[in-house]
Amino acid sequence: MITPAMQSPILTPTASHPTHGLPIQNKAHSRPISLYSVSSIGSSSSLLLLPEGDVEEVTEEGVHHADLKLEARKFKTPAFRQALLQMLQAIRVPTWTSSTLDPSLLKIARVSGALTNAVFFVSYMDTVPTSHSSTPHLTPRTSSSSLPTVAPRTVLLRIYGPSSSILISRADELHILHILSSNYRIGPRVYGTFQNGRVEEWFDSTTLTKEDMREPVKSRWIAMRMRELHSADVVGIVGTSWNGQENVYKNVISWQGAAQDTLNMIKAREDKGEIPPGHAWHGRREELDLGRYMRAWEAYWAWLEKWENEFGRSEMVFAHNDAQYGNLLCAKKLPPGKPEHHRMIVVDFEYAGPNPAAYDIANHFHEWTADYHSDAPHVLTASRYPTHEERWNFYIGYLASPILGGHITASPAPSRAPSFHRSGSSSSISSLGTPSHQSSSGALFPTDLSTRGQSELEEAINALDAQVCAWSPASHAQWAIWGIIQASDDVTNGAVSDFDYLGYAADRLGKFYNDLIQRGIKW
Repeated sequence: MITPAMQSPILTPTASHPTHGLPIQNKAHSRPISLYSVSSIGSSSSLLLLPEGDVEEVTEEGVHHADLKLEARKFKTPAFRQALLQMLQAIRVPTWTSSTLDPSLLKIARVSGALTNAVFFVSYMDTVPTSHSSTPHLTPRTSSSSLPTVAPRTVLLRIYGPSSSILISRADELHILHILSSNYRIGPRVYGTFQNGRVEEWFDSTTLTKEDMREPVKSRWIAMRMRELHSADVVGIVGTSWNGQENVYKNVISWQGAAQDTLNMIKAREDKGEIPPGHAWHGRREELDLGRYMRAWEAYWAWLEKWENEFGRSEMVFAHNDAQYGNLLCAKKLPPGKPEHHRMIVVDFEYAGPNPAAYDIANHFHEWTADYHSDAPHVLTASRYPTHEERWNFYIGYLASPILGGHITASPAPSRAPSFHRSGSSSSISSLGTPSHQSSSGALFPTDLSTRGQSELEEAINALDAQVCAWSPASHAQWAIWGIIQASDDVTNGAVSDFDYLGYAADRLGKFYNDLIQRGIKW
């Protein structure tokens, strides 16, 4: 992880790295599934599989589908507007079904900053955004004139990226979105799909900025919403065919082939003299050597398994896995009867799936260090990692969160199984590799906690922080290999895009290696 300036739980080496590949289910049977899961909801059948071919045409029962394909690069053309309106009517998007709608009055605003897909706001007449953010779901600004009562509402159009099927199962994603929005009221409603994309609900909201994410109240809201997502029934969402494996492990293993293909393309360009000294990609292939990467990953995974066997496993939950500020919205109006933290809306569940709760939190903390609108958006800034106080604020929101609409109690949430720690004292892992007691400022805790409740909450927070630290390197490892794959289109075209994916991969990989060095892990 990007090491915080204080309170960094670090362990000395506990195991040498294995010399062979890790089995695909080396921990699946021993990790506890969330104790807060509600009863199974939805189909328990196996999830849909992606069809072969270039077009990711997927459907989901209960979601309308149109047998049409849209080309994102042609979004400014009349033909695109005509095809788009035809698609919106075919999938029966609410307020878009009238046969009198004129395709020339469609307003399409592309959202910059979406790294996997092409994302657009689609509105009609004077409901179009006059300005928009570089992140999806920003509230369109309407004109001051009164809008027609029958005017179609703004929707979000998502056209899948050409390389996204390597990283994402669109069938799984669609199934997850449908279950979450229909049964848990989490995330956007999916109005319908077409051959290479989908149409989603648009929220009257503003997208968080990197500064918003650090604001104490909003940070605690994020934590509470994350806890609610983590409380959903894992098997009820992903289906009974799930083998219990952590998503982060599955991704690291399954993405290797595609990443190596990208590196091989770089090698081919190097051999042709197309990447001379001074080029942005010069030296990247050696820096991103997958052989070294996998040796490091196996050594880390062995260390992590031994660490969890000693100090307790983080529960398996349904995790978002990409809680960066561009995927977090703040609603302008609170729905009637909803608690204040429900202003926070989480979107973009492309990478969602089963993972340890500590991994999802660790990944979110790394996103505090990102600035996707800077001159170097691919570089994470270590000094922006949440401080001890900022992490504690988040943990309080997470551990005291209501469970899918329940009430916050003065006492901390029930302890998880197995225990976070071995003894009755507040435990974390010190830099010397031994459990140590760490007290936190009482001002951080809710004032209505009893002495006993505060003590228990401190204990749970210290333990959770240690688990988050243990899982932090895994986030760097996954997004490093993701960056290599995302660069494939750039390498094919021979040009670096606005977002330097290979630079991002190198930055995350370097931080992964540094994490292992700090923990004394050798590979």
